[in-house]
Amino acid sequence: MIVGNDPILLTPGPLTTSLATKQAMLRDWGSWDAAFNAVTASLRRDLVAVVGGGEDYTCVPLQGSGTFSVEAAIGTVVPRDGKVLVPNNGAYCARIVRICGYLNRAVVDLPVPEDQPATAAIVDAALAADPTITHVAQVHCETGAGVLNDLAGIAQVCAKRGKGLIVDAMSSFAALPIDVASAPFDALIAASGKCLEGVPGMGFVIVRRKVLESRAGNAHSLAMDLHDQYVYMEKTTQWRYTPPTHVVAALRAAVDQYLAEGGQPARLARYRANCETLISGMAALGFRPFLKAEVQAPIIVTFHAPADPAYDFKTFYAKTRERGYILYPGKLTQVETFRVGCIGAIDANEMRNVVSAVAQTLKELGIKQVSPPERRAA
Repeated sequence: MIVGNDPILLTPGPLTTSLATKQAMLRDWGSWDAAFNAVTASLRRDLVAVVGGGEDYTCVPLQGSGTFSVEAAIGTVVPRDGKVLVPNNGAYCARIVRICGYLNRAVVDLPVPEDQPATAAIVDAALAADPTITHVAQVHCETGAGVLNDLAGIAQVCAKRGKGLIVDAMSSFAALPIDVASAPFDALIAASGKCLEGVPGMGFVIVRRKVLESRAGNAHSLAMDLHDQYVYMEKTTQWRYTPPTHVVAALRAAVDQYLAEGGQPARLARYRANCETLISGMAALGFRPFLKAEVQAPIIVTFHAPADPAYDFKTFYAKTRERGYILYPGKLTQVETFRVGCIGAIDANEMRNVVSAVAQTLKELGIKQVSPPERRAA
């Protein structure tokens, strides 16, 4: 699937992209031109359709990385006197807690072990304990470890208790099933450079229209005001400020390929095959995943680092990169790990190749003890 000599990006984004997506960036666009505005409008419709949002939802794109859109969603959707519950089992959940602090939104930081999912029961108990909570902000796939949280269950709890739900679906949108019929939400955030396999530079928020239309003047920032961006786009079809034109064009090409592939079910099937091929191949080398299989999302896999004095991540990374593959450092605090992504314009054959590259790197570096020490029973 890969054309060219660039290293394969085995990260949670940016990703390796297809040749067609790269070629879409070779054309220049006028930011107010009707042809470009038509591209934006078509993307907004197609992205809402991915989650079955219909007319009740709209998509508001925003310049910048996905985190820009997470901050914009919280700052626009959560009232200034609101209180946000964040079930926290990883680095991206912790980032939402920080964002709430910057925005002066009251926040309840609910710790969840980093190898365990946030569940409906955990959220329900927290909401019962503190009726002043107005919103839940939930990361769907926490790529700090690769754990998949119980979005559908948590959404049902929020609906039952009348709480708003904000979903960070950065690493799950378009790959894992999300449907507003079974998992209703107020806002869901994703970005161009993740499972849609576009390039980074644009986030977007799929938001319930009636919620967004009630939030005029609530945002903390002009640039981050989703309501203002929405009103302007609805009125003029244009972005308020200079759009990332080449990123938008690349995303249009990427979404076309996503639809041609068969949409979310087909993308999940490819990523799942990538993940299974990776885990089985790495297991043959002695590597053990950090997560149990039942909570492992097929997006990125965290592996225990080799328990060998010859192992050093920077050297291991550099030698694997020389063989054409870019790995990702660990994001955990308690144990030493590294991560390998399963997403992007790659297939299971590419995952077999990365396992071969890792095997060659282990041999070159003289790393013999790959498996970590077994955990002792308590």
